[in-house]
Amino acid sequence: METKIIVINKDIAFVKELKHSLEQEDYSVETAYTIKEAVGKIKNDGFELVILDLILPDGNGLSLCRTIRKHSQVPIIIVSEKKEDSSKIRALENGADDYITKPFNILELKARIKAILRRVNMSTPLVDNQTIKIDDFIINALGRKLTIKDESINLTGKEFDLFYILASNPGKVFTREELLETIWGYEHFGDLRTVDVHIRRLREKIEKSVDSTEYIHTKWGVGYYFSNKKESAAVD
Repeated sequence: METKIIVINKDIAFVKELKHSLEQEDYSVETAYTIKEAVGKIKNDGFELVILDLILPDGNGLSLCRTIRKHSQVPIIIVSEKKEDSSKIRALENGADDYITKPFNILELKARIKAILRRVNMSTPLVDNQTIKIDDFIINALGRKLTIKDESINLTGKEFDLFYILASNPGKVFTREELLETIWGYEHFGDLRTVDVHIRRLREKIEKSVDSTEYIHTKWGVGYYFSNKKESAAVD
C-alpha cells in the first residue's frame, strides 16, 4: 500500500515539483494551498506524513500544526524559508517532528521522510507487546500510549519514542547525538536542539514542575537520563 503524504504550501510551482519527485518514490501525494483546504483534506483522509509551510495565504502554518496535534500524531515536517533558530524552535515546540529550510537538496528531504516513516512504521526494538509499569507510568508499548495515574498523556510519536527509550533504561545517560540517531534515524541532518526541544515538551507533559524534574534529568555536558523510584515490572 502506498504511503499517503499531504504537501501544504502556497507555492504552486514548488508543490507540483515536490509532488512529482515524491511520486517517483511511489508515495501517494495530495496537495493543499491553504489552511482551510488542508483541514478539509486531513479531516476526511488518513495521511501518514504532513509536509507543511509556515506561511500560508489564510494563516500561520504553526496554528495548523497545533490543530493537527490536537487530533493526530501524524508526523509533520516543516519546510520553510525561515532560517532563524527561533523559527525552528517554535515549530518543534508546536508539534513539528522535523524542520528543513529552503532551498534544500531533495535527496535530504527524502532521507528525512524515510527516516521518520521508518520510525513510525517499523516494529521498533524499543517497543514490544508488553504493558510496562514504571512508577506512576503505564506504558502501552504496542498501542504507543502513556498514562500517569490513570490519566492519558497525549504524546507525539517522537515524544513517545523518547520517553520509552529513557524509561526503559533507567539511570543510563544518553547523549543528544545518540537520541537523535536512535529516534530520528539520521545523524547530521538534524540539529541537536531538536532533542532539547522534545525533552522540554515531554517534561511539560509528565513532570509536576519543569524546574524541578522528578523523572527526566539532565547530565550537564553529556545528555539526558530517566530516574525511577521503583523497579519497573511487566503487568498484564
